[in-house]
Amino acid sequence: MIRVYVSSVIDAGGDTVWSRIRDFNALPQWHPVIADSRIENGEASDKVGCIRHFHTRDGGMIRERLLALSDYDYSCTYEILESPMGVTNYVATLKLTPVTDGNRCFAEWSAEFDCGEGRERELVASIGDGVFQAGFDALKRQFGGR
Repeated sequence: MIRVYVSSVIDAGGDTVWSRIRDFNALPQWHPVIADSRIENGEASDKVGCIRHFHTRDGGMIRERLLALSDYDYSCTYEILESPMGVTNYVATLKLTPVTDGNRCFAEWSAEFDCGEGRERELVASIGDGVFQAGFDALKRQFGGR
């Protein structure tokens, strides 16, 4: 199993950042790689088990299922059901932790998955930099950081 982990500090409080990312259907509102998103079957976007169906700006289609959502822990866990990336058993968690020294939060995004032999480095880089870090960088810009 391959693991990707990215962390960052965002110059906004945990409540503020969580209100932006909590909605499982809100990726296009804060992540620069996502073009559109919808929740299948008209379900609520915070219902565990709901499936988001979205497209990346380069035309890729991805379906993910929400496995856990905690307003107390500021975290969500999801799995990929369909993706052009060539990953299987993909489960990821996005989590925020308030930083008590200032109005900031510590953000962590991690995933574990299986993939074809020889693709590990490529996928770790594309997911870690192109998805996770790109999302954190966008959040930092939205909240007035670097």
